[in-house]
Amino acid sequence: MTASRPTTTGSVWRLHRGEQELANLRVIDADWPWMYASVEAFPGFEEFAPLFADQERAADTDDWERVDECQLAIRAALTMTFPDGDPVPEFLLHIHDDGTAGWRWHDEPFDVPNA
Repeated sequence: MTASRPTTTGSVWRLHRGEQELANLRVIDADWPWMYASVEAFPGFEEFAPLFADQERAADTDDWERVDECQLAIRAALTMTFPDGDPVPEFLLHIHDDGTAGWRWHDEPFDVPNA
């Protein structure tokens, strides 16, 4: 994490599919390495709600293989931007059915070896 990245309460991170903005994530708390936010969903987000719900169910039942599969699908379809509009190179995002989100992020893409 760099000090120049706003992680303060009230800052707004954005979730996108291509150029389409799907949600605003307004920070309500930060406990490094986790950020927590309220979610303001826009048209198009509902397409991904089942994927986030599947991820949450898998986490609740300790099905970590399925959690990883969901995360790969989320990262393949969606991007996140910092409040200044710059892309977030790497993130692990959970959006809950109560309208909140939690995520971790990193300034550099993770080096993931080929499986």
